[in-house]
Amino acid sequence: MMMRRRDCLNTILHCSAWALGSSAAGLAAAQTAKVAPRILVLGDSLSAEYGLTRGEGWVALLEQRLREQKLPHQVLNASISGDTTAGGRARLPALLKAPGPNYVIIELGGNDALRGLPLDSSRANLLAMARAAKTAGAKVLLLGMQVPPNYGASYGREFAGLFEQVAKQEKTALVPFLLKGVADRPDAEAWFQPDRIHPKAQAHPLMLELVWAQLKPLL
Repeated sequence: MMMRRRDCLNTILHCSAWALGSSAAGLAAAQTAKVAPRILVLGDSLSAEYGLTRGEGWVALLEQRLREQKLPHQVLNASISGDTTAGGRARLPALLKAPGPNYVIIELGGNDALRGLPLDSSRANLLAMARAAKTAGAKVLLLGMQVPPNYGASYGREFAGLFEQVAKQEKTALVPFLLKGVADRPDAEAWFQPDRIHPKAQAHPLMLELVWAQLKPLL
């Protein structure tokens, strides 16, 4: 009789442990399932709402678009005004740590040109960021930039070509010029803030459409 009771007790304990383990596993699975896909935006002032009211920038509009289309994706805007490709490259490893992003949008390079930094350095930094993001399992979208005509035709072509070269080499999605339809308008001056560098709020919906056209197929 004592053996039977002991066997019965062992059976109860075994079943209880199994049940608890199953519950814990089920809870972990449920929590994992609830983790929404993450979109990381690594950019400069064009993505950091410089000179705008909070919520007017294209990144905020992207979040709104995702909600409207009932997509579960979360957006992390890690953009910093004045940042360069070197700065983004230095910050990216920490941003890729688990739980890392599923998508990485890189919007950097404009400040490299404004500071006259070597094109080879900018290219190397963009390549390194794209590769790091891909190695971490994320899909990459590169947002290209162009410089004003006063920089010279040759420099302008080389700078714009950086983004195309990186996108082609790393097989990433690309928006060739984030300010297309804004900076190249006949009345472009009316679409920029007084510094003539940062677009006004009215330009950001156009910027979003350029980004969305390339991002949506990746989602």
